Amino acid sequence: MARILVAEDDGSTRKLMCAVLHRAGFDVLAASDGAEALDAIDRERVDLLITDVMMPGTDGFELTRQLREARYELPILMVTAKNLPEDRREGFIVGTDDYLAKPVDAQEMVLRVRALLRRARIVADSRIEVGDAVLDYDALSVSRPGQTVALPPKEFYLLYKLLAYPNHVFTRLQLLEDVWGEDADIDSASMNVHVNRLRTRFRDWPEFEIVTVRGVGYKAVVGDGRA
Repeated sequence: MARILVAEDDGSTRKLMCAVLHRAGFDVLAASDGAEALDAIDRERVDLLITDVMMPGTDGFELTRQLREARYELPILMVTAKNLPEDRREGFIVGTDDYLAKPVDAQEMVLRVRALLRRARIVADSRIEVGDAVLDYDALSVSRPGQTVALPPKEFYLLYKLLAYPNHVFTRLQLLEDVWGEDADIDSASMNVHVNRLRTRFRDWPEFEIVTVRGVGYKAVVGDGRA
């Protein structure tokens, strides 16, 4: 059972978030500020942290910064009432993994927590299994019984990103920033070339397919594994 730590100074909000997560099947710890959260993480195994931005003393930004400087790699979901671009940028700079705006939607919180835990597990394992197909992050390869395809790094990272979140629609901008980086000299047309190359390489693989969402971007659809 995954253990979630909720750091939130408002008692009512904290209790509500903990209750929702408990009902969703998680083991939940609570802290009223950043200092309590740091103490809890030092004492207990914590698989994911949900932290409010605005807390007395050690706020969410400082809490995240201290954890990353101390080499804690647990996923961090930051909750903010402002949800302004500059706040999001600061959060990502100090090392948060995702954002959730207040007032917190219970279903969205649970979905984001599960997605972050799934991604953390994938990163730890360095592999994704899709039916008979296996994506090996260290080898930059995709294999199935009797066949292995080695990919150029960017093509592999693109496919890995899509298959880490099956059926999730990514915009072209999100994929450009996540795979190539914000400062990379590449445009959407160039990325489309990489997508088409992946489709050509794996057109006979029933395990997955890259689907274009017109006007938005792409998603990976997982098949049933039968040709």
